[in-house]
Amino acid sequence: MRILHLSDTHLERADAPNKHGVNAHDSLRLMLAELRQVQGVDAVVVTGDLANDGAVEAYTAVREMFGEFAQGLGGVPVFYTTGNHDEREAFAKVLGSGHAEPGRVLESAEGERAAVSMVAGWRFVTLDSLVPGQVHGHLGSVQLDWLRGVLATPSPNGTILAFHHPPFALDNPLQQLFGLRNPADLAAALRGTDVRVILTGHFHLQLCGLLESVPVWVTPGVVNRIDLTTAPGTERAVRGASASLVVLGGVASPLFHTFHARDPRAHETVYELDEDTVRSFVERYG
Repeated sequence: MRILHLSDTHLERADAPNKHGVNAHDSLRLMLAELRQVQGVDAVVVTGDLANDGAVEAYTAVREMFGEFAQGLGGVPVFYTTGNHDEREAFAKVLGSGHAEPGRVLESAEGERAAVSMVAGWRFVTLDSLVPGQVHGHLGSVQLDWLRGVLATPSPNGTILAFHHPPFALDNPLQQLFGLRNPADLAAALRGTDVRVILTGHFHLQLCGLLESVPVWVTPGVVNRIDLTTAPGTERAVRGASASLVVLGGVASPLFHTFHARDPRAHETVYELDEDTVRSFVERYG
């Protein structure tokens, strides 16, 4: 199983530069153009923050751009999850459950977007870690109970779980604040199941670790990436779209590889947050 994993496209309502001077549509176009040469892709997973402000026009552009890209790869399926910048109603209006033909969909009072599909004996499960109005993530009891029901029956080759907020963080104040707030609850739901890998985004950089014994991959962002070579307590975002290839099923499974688009302006600063700004974020959202 070969999966192209992208995240954090942050498309705006219009195909134009954002407040930082970056055209998110262009970043995605460039990344997808680079990825057209990747062979043997079985599925594409996009883990949230599809739209920067929840606009229907942004989701429509996401659907069209990824749809055309997937057709060029032979019509492989594309699976989408929500992120903290997404808006569930607009997401659902354009992308439905996030799966074109789901085998099972979560029904919840909050309208969470979670679904299941099968590809070549592998089960793809997308969850919704969005907390409206907040930057951090959370998976509620209704969703976790639904997940337990899904995982109660093993799939032939195993399960790929995808959502937006990573269940761990580096020693970084914003990562620690903005990740998944209840990783232990998720770990309990996964214990003893056939989940082979967890795919997430949100941090705009590549990171790998474990949730208990399950490998977790954080793919870098498409719209920009976070550069951690800054002074402690600060943050810098730079230009440069990135994506990942995840390979499952071999003796060394899972394997992760990161692609970086050949952007002539890569590494240029998009924005910088000083210590006071980072501290104010922590105080506001902590």
